[in-house]
Amino acid sequence: MRIRRLTALFLAAAAFAGAARAEPVAYPKASVSEAPGEETAVLNGETFVNHGLVAAARVPAANLDFLGDTLGSFSAMLIEPGSWQKTAEGYTARLRTLPDRGYNEPDKGFFSDYQGRLVDFDLSLKLDGKAGTLSVTPTGTGTPLTGFDGKPTTGADPASHTMTENGHVLPSPAEGALGAGRLSLDAEGVARRADGRIYVSDEYAADIYLFAADGRLEGIIDPSPAIVPMTDGRIDDNSLKAPDTGRRNNQGLEALSISPDGKTLFAVLQSGAVQDSSASKNQANRATTRVYVYDISADALPKAPKAVYALELPVYSKKGNGEIDATAALSEMAALSNHQFLLLTRDGNGWGCGCKNPEMVKQILVVDTAGATNLAGTDFETTTKPIAPKVGERNVLDPAITPVKSAVLVNMLNPVQLARVGLNIDNEKADAKTLSEKWEALALAPARDPNAPNDVFLFVGNDNDFLTTKGVMQGKSYDAGLDNDSMVLAYRLTLPETVKLGW
Repeated sequence: MRIRRLTALFLAAAAFAGAARAEPVAYPKASVSEAPGEETAVLNGETFVNHGLVAAARVPAANLDFLGDTLGSFSAMLIEPGSWQKTAEGYTARLRTLPDRGYNEPDKGFFSDYQGRLVDFDLSLKLDGKAGTLSVTPTGTGTPLTGFDGKPTTGADPASHTMTENGHVLPSPAEGALGAGRLSLDAEGVARRADGRIYVSDEYAADIYLFAADGRLEGIIDPSPAIVPMTDGRIDDNSLKAPDTGRRNNQGLEALSISPDGKTLFAVLQSGAVQDSSASKNQANRATTRVYVYDISADALPKAPKAVYALELPVYSKKGNGEIDATAALSEMAALSNHQFLLLTRDGNGWGCGCKNPEMVKQILVVDTAGATNLAGTDFETTTKPIAPKVGERNVLDPAITPVKSAVLVNMLNPVQLARVGLNIDNEKADAKTLSEKWEALALAPARDPNAPNDVFLFVGNDNDFLTTKGVMQGKSYDAGLDNDSMVLAYRLTLPETVKLGW
């Protein structure tokens, strides 16, 4: 009866929304591909080709970083401009990664006083025909992130406490709490300007921070009123409980990227805002999220987005039993132009999740905002008017809004290709060779192949949540009960000729 009821609700919602827009793609069973190689995606008349998984790299979970903490892995990453080099054997580069907030046990109320940072790796990709070997090696260097005042940021939950600096209301733990008086940062997305400064997106406040090349905070892009977390009329940046309106807890600005021409900054909310997702406790209601587009062609930080678009994320059955009850988390993006980008979405199953649920959906979509409704400056953004109002027990996109279009380009749940690099998707018998839960980072680099001038490599990294049996955080040892290695997968793609990445 439950499945039939949900089906009826989906049909009722579709009738409300009209034929002009599609419902979120639903996966009652696992979305698995067994293609040994090439697959294509067509979007708005353009063809994108995925030639398949080329190589994989693994970094042991017990490694320490340049500040002596357990090596946080890849909530986001970028290839340092100018470092990507083609060699006789393959390619080398400097990879910079962004961990999130340190080792935490929210159920026990424990949060690390972990300073935000960028961590440096040497990347090497060697090719042998269509296969290859990939290595990602920590260099022992990186960049600590600090606030306006030069104090280290903290990963500690700010609860509902804030501080005001340079005209911005910022999350900060109260006096006497862990990390008191410092900026609370749950870093999730990173993008580098041509001048070396770094944008970092945050889950606590849904802010976008601009850091100097040396890691000191220089400026902030404040979130739109629609996604500022508010409880009882107050800003509430805590990560444990959903606010009344705004971004959901632990569902802030997860993805960040700059267009190839350096003029446009994209950011995406991890899932639907509270006002767009609270019709019922069914987490499939979180599917309608928002893409933010900022003009960064001037040196001054933008005060507001130039465009905001609705995006429908896939929904799926958490236990694979056909009951649609979860939304695939938006985890990262990589801009292809000022209106196209790649988007990483994933379920919450896999090695490290502490569950035996089947891996249901881990995909990289190609997305195009062309033709979508621009919500910037409307009541949907300047107030908390929902873009997906309640219809029965569902939240459904307002029929006046046309969302962005998307198509699946890379299905990571491909046991045939994963087996070539020693991985599987058998989460019921999960071990360190099972594809991990949280894939959260993307980076692109050119193949520089004269016979395939539009080919690129797509690197995909996981967030291992600092899970290791030999952990160290601020000098204290911990045992997370398992070793979840950091990993990077490399895919080869062919992009349309219209995509000019400027390398």
